[in-house]
Amino acid sequence: MFAPRSIPWPLVALFTAGYLPPYLLPTTVGRLDTSLPLSTTQAGAVGSALLLSSATAGFLLASRVQRLGARTPARFGLALAVLGYGAAALTTAVPAVVAGAVVGGFGSGTAMTVAAARIAAERDPHRASTAGLLSVSALAGAVYLTVPHLGRAHGLPLAAIALTALAVWPLTGRLPGGTAGTRAGHGADGPDDTTTPLPHRRSGLVLAATVLCWSLAQNSLWGVSGRIGLTQAGLGDAALGAVFAVALGAGLVGVLVAGALGPRLGRAMPVGAGTVLIAGCIAVSAAATTPAAFATGEIAWNTVYPVVLSYLIGLAASLDGRGRWAVLVGSASSLGTSAGPLTGSVLSAQAGYPVMGLVLGAGLLLLAAPMTAVALHTGGRPLLPGAIRRRGGTPAALVAAATGTPSGAVPEVGAVEQPVVEIDVEAPAVAVQDAYDTAGPRQAAATPGSGTG
Repeated sequence: MFAPRSIPWPLVALFTAGYLPPYLLPTTVGRLDTSLPLSTTQAGAVGSALLLSSATAGFLLASRVQRLGARTPARFGLALAVLGYGAAALTTAVPAVVAGAVVGGFGSGTAMTVAAARIAAERDPHRASTAGLLSVSALAGAVYLTVPHLGRAHGLPLAAIALTALAVWPLTGRLPGGTAGTRAGHGADGPDDTTTPLPHRRSGLVLAATVLCWSLAQNSLWGVSGRIGLTQAGLGDAALGAVFAVALGAGLVGVLVAGALGPRLGRAMPVGAGTVLIAGCIAVSAAATTPAAFATGEIAWNTVYPVVLSYLIGLAASLDGRGRWAVLVGSASSLGTSAGPLTGSVLSAQAGYPVMGLVLGAGLLLLAAPMTAVALHTGGRPLLPGAIRRRGGTPAALVAAATGTPSGAVPEVGAVEQPVVEIDVEAPAVAVQDAYDTAGPRQAAATPGSGTG
C-alpha cells in the first residue's frame, strides 16, 4: 500500500531499532524475573531503568539533532545499543546486566530521537511513522514466535535487540551528515534549533504531559502481561509467546488501517475514541482468568494501540516542522514507558491484576479529554489557498502536505496567526462584455475565495 519512493526506509529501519525494546518489554522483564535472582518488582525496575535511559537520550538530544545531523548520532546510538544489550545478554551477573541494559537503552533512545526528528521533517510524517510501527510490530511478533523455542535464557530478547541495531548500522550511510536542514527553507544556514522559539508551546506541553501518562498506563500493563498470562490466565511459555505474536500481528492490521485512513478522520477522533477503547481492553486483559479472555484483551488492545500511537506521533510532528516537539513528546512517552514496568509491578503486587487494570483504565479515560482537545485545537483554521505563514519559512504547500490538510486549505502554523479580513469594495456594475472588461475591482460578493476563512 506504500509507494516505495515515498517512504524513507533508512529512517524506518532506525525507528525500528529504537522502538524494539519497549515492544519486547514483557518477555525481557519476564525472563529477568525467572532466569536471574530478581523478584518481579526488581525485574520491573531493571526494565524501567532501561527505558528511563532511553528517554534521557531523547531529552538531551531534542534541540541538537539538526545541528549534529542524522548519521553521526544514529551510528553512535546503534553502537551503544549493540555493546550494551550484547553485554547484558552474555552475562548473568546482575550488576553487569543492569549496566548493559542502561547503556543499551541510551543507545536505543538516541536512535529513536534521530528517527523521530527526521520523520517529523518529512512531507508526510504520518505515513513514515506508520511504516515504522508496521516494521517494529512485525519484527517483535517474529521474536515472540521464535524466542520461546530457543530456551529460557534471559539474554535472548536482549540479543535480538542488539542484532537488530547491528543490522541497521549499514543503512546509516544513507542518512545526512553534518548540519542537516529539515523542511524546505531550513537548510544549513537556517536558524539554530536552540534559538528559534518552539511554536504551539501550550499545546505541546499539554500533549507531552498527557502522552507521558498515556504511555505509563500502557506499559504498566504491558510490563506485567507476561506474568498475567502465566500465573493468572494459565498459559504456558510457548502459548504466551503465540498470544503476543498474534496480538502484534493484529497490531499490523491496525497500523495498515491507520495508514489507509491517513488524515481522513482527522486526529481528534482516532486519539480520543481510540484511548477510550484501549481503557476497556486493558481492564479486560488485566482481569482475565482464562486463556481465551487474556488473548481477547491482548489482541484487541494491540490492534488499537498502534493506531492511536501513529496519530499521536503525527500530531506531535505537526506542531513543529523542525521535529523538536516530535522528539520532546516522544521522549515524554519514553519517560512514561520507563516508569511502566515498575508501576505495574507495584500496583499488581499491592492490589492485584484486576484492580490494577481498573485503575489504569480510569486514568486513560481521564486523559482522553485533554488529548482530544489538543488534536482539535492544533487542527488549524483553514486560510486562503496559497497563503504563507508570517515571518517567512515553510511554503504553504509543504505545511499542508505535512499535516494532512485537504488540498486548497492551509493550516494555521507558527506562533502568530495571520488574520484574514474581509473587505467589501464598492464598484460599478460589471460591463456586459466580461471577457474584454478592463482590470479593476469586482463586487465583493463575486470575489473568488471571499468569506471568513
